Amino acid sequence: MKRDLSAQLDIAVTGPTTLEFQIAAARQPGLDVRESLTFALDGRAITPQEIIGPHGSRIHKFACGTGNLQVSYGATVFGNAMRELVSDYDLAVYLRPSRFAESDKLLGYVMTEFPTGASHAELAAQVSSWVGRRLRYVTGSSDPTDGAVETLLSGTGVCRDFAHLVVALLRAVKVPARLASVYAPGCVPMDFHTVVEAYVEGTWRAFDATRLAPRSTMVRIATGRDASDVAFLDNHGGDIIVNSMWVNAIVEGPLPFDDHHSPLSVW
Repeated sequence: MKRDLSAQLDIAVTGPTTLEFQIAAARQPGLDVRESLTFALDGRAITPQEIIGPHGSRIHKFACGTGNLQVSYGATVFGNAMRELVSDYDLAVYLRPSRFAESDKLLGYVMTEFPTGASHAELAAQVSSWVGRRLRYVTGSSDPTDGAVETLLSGTGVCRDFAHLVVALLRAVKVPARLASVYAPGCVPMDFHTVVEAYVEGTWRAFDATRLAPRSTMVRIATGRDASDVAFLDNHGGDIIVNSMWVNAIVEGPLPFDDHHSPLSVW
């Protein structure tokens, strides 16, 4: 499978700061990634430090002065990554409550909504389907600080809100779950997308309660507990303004069908 990915950001930096970007495809065995990533402040090139994180995630970090920052990423990705080994540490970490997936606050709630004794596969499919029916996708309906509880109460959100609620509910029913940021061919509206990975039948299986894009075409960017781990941009210092952002992802040939119920992995 061939996928073409790109992202362009125009950022006004009004005070000296340190920036961290997670917009490059994850480095995973089995994938052939041919890419270009550039940062330029008022036309002057910046060379970032690359920090390798869990599951092939890559952070590109650099100190930045004031001015106009142009960010450009382009990649062509061939093939599919090899299956990832699941460690006991991963299963422990991805079962705990986290900043945006407050599973400990939903323990009583899940007992009234989801059956006890169901398999991880059944629970993951049921929770994702339930969230997809319960929430409405509304651009701009949530704040960056909203977590799963706020999303459940409001009944609206964007992809990260859908994912946080699925993750929190799964952890509450004792299914390890994590977030993955991805490039998603076919996604409308096109943006950096977020899906859930649940531990099912000895491996990680992807679930997307928004059903906005076929899972088989997605390309992983970063993986973590919630959005705090997979944010495409972190600012540590002066103020910044994202003037514009453009993301695109396409797959060679027609988009494949996805019933969003059958077990499937994002490799």
